[in-house]
Amino acid sequence: NYAAEQPLLRNVFEANAGVKLSKKRDLWLDAGIFGSHIGSESAISKDCWTLTRSLVAENSPYYLAGAKLTYNTPNGKWTLLGSVVNGWQRIAKLPGYTGPAISTQIQFKPSANVTLNWSTFLGSDRPDSLKQTRFYNNFYAILNPNGKVSAILSFDIGSDRKPIGVDGRRVGSGSYVWYAPVAIVRYSISDALKLAGRVEYYGDKNGVIIATGTQNGFQTWGYSLNVDYFILPTAVFRIEGKVYDSKDAIFESTSGFRKTNTSLTTSLAVSF
Repeated sequence: NYAAEQPLLRNVFEANAGVKLSKKRDLWLDAGIFGSHIGSESAISKDCWTLTRSLVAENSPYYLAGAKLTYNTPNGKWTLLGSVVNGWQRIAKLPGYTGPAISTQIQFKPSANVTLNWSTFLGSDRPDSLKQTRFYNNFYAILNPNGKVSAILSFDIGSDRKPIGVDGRRVGSGSYVWYAPVAIVRYSISDALKLAGRVEYYGDKNGVIIATGTQNGFQTWGYSLNVDYFILPTAVFRIEGKVYDSKDAIFESTSGFRKTNTSLTTSLAVSF
């Protein structure tokens, strides 16, 4: 995730400072490097319902860098955020890119059992010469997160305007569009044992985010089943089985490339 950053910045996970702007209101101005507010999944695996992150979480910002203004209403039901950032998961700006980009978040919690969220990004991840504006939307709902049966339903859709070609003309009209629905359901057998299943799809036919060089681009379904056992409240053993099924043969194997990929992942995570 940090490969494109300057060497020193690759070692920074988060680094920010803030000031409260009102004595009576929960209004904050923060600046620095933040965990991204786009998406429902954390960069820290043990804080997610599944061991591995979804395809859309892996291909949207882990972090954003810039300044943000955050307001929480007195009743705790609304969070409003507006930010000016250096770009799509960028600490140092790209050469030839002046930016900045704008990102927002509106989150509503009508009760302890429901969270509704809409986050956006408006800017670019390309040099200015290409004139490719990106508009990205992330919608999700978290339902009954502390109950026996819980669910996360999300839908992301993004568009990049078609670029300027070498002849100075735009390569066609309109935009390249990609999208990704995800459904995660978790069942708590007990406080110590939890199961989670995920169904997801990532459609990026034009290879804006995931380039494959194949006819149909990256159009892939994913299915996973997760088992978590909490040895202690701060220690969890996890195991996950996952299958990817793509429209094109994009997954490397010993005998060439295949349309499917299967994996088994385990983890022991301890926090302190």
